Parts: sequence; structure tokens; C-alpha cells
Amino acid sequence: MSISDLFDNEFKQRNKGHFSAIARVALADGNINKEEQLFLDKLAQNLDISNSEYQEIIDNPLKYPINPPYLRTERLERLFDLARMVHLDHHLGDKQDKLLKKLGLALGFTPENVNYIVGKALVLIDKKADLETFIYEIEHMNK
Repeated sequence: MSISDLFDNEFKQRNKGHFSAIARVALADGNINKEEQLFLDKLAQNLDISNSEYQEIIDNPLKYPINPPYLRTERLERLFDLARMVHLDHHLGDKQDKLLKKLGLALGFTPENVNYIVGKALVLIDKKADLETFIYEIEHMNK
């Protein structure tokens, strides 16, 4: 096995863990609504999750380990990616806030600040901010 194979496998496992964590959030209330289903479908496509892997994860989301972001910067990077995906799917409308707040809580943002962070994140994504600007603005939004 080559180094690139190891890297590809590790990357694929991380994507499965990331998708599994988001599927757990969607399944937290016992079912997946239409908006969550559409988001999961799009996310699976973006993370290169096959149909069989998708179904396996939905059937047993606890099978894959969650790789929670430890550093605040890593959480902001994931929030950036998720906010862009949620924002791209304009069919979510006002529900994009609700979905992104659930995901923000799962990323480790506190209930006290998740509303502000998600609101600012969506404004920045709407303005087409790049990752560096996004992180800077979120980290300095209360200054």
C-alpha cells in the first residue's frame, strides 16, 4: 500500500465520520425531515459518500467515529463549509438557520452563542467571504 493510498483512506474515513456526525444530528429527533434529507443527499455527494455507505451510515450512524474539531479554528472551518452548503441550497429558505444552528451545536458552539455565530456566518457566506475572512470576522465579531 502506497502513502497516497493511506492518505486517501484516512481522508475517506474522516469524511464518513463527518457525515455520520451530521446524520446523528438529523436523526436526533427520531426522523429526518425533507429539508434534512436533501441536505444529507447533497453533503454525501460533496463528501464522496457512495449510496451503500450513505445507507449504512443512516442505518447505523454510531458505527463511524466522530472526529470532533478540537480547535476553535477547526470548528470555524467546518462551520464555513457547512454554511456554504446550506446557503447553496436556497430551497431551505428560513430553515437554513435552524439546520445550521443544530449543526453549530453539534460542532461545539454553545447555546448562548450559536444564534449569533450562525447569523454572522450566513451574512458572511452571502457576501461570498473567503475562509480567512470568515474566520477573522467570526473571531472578532464582538470587538
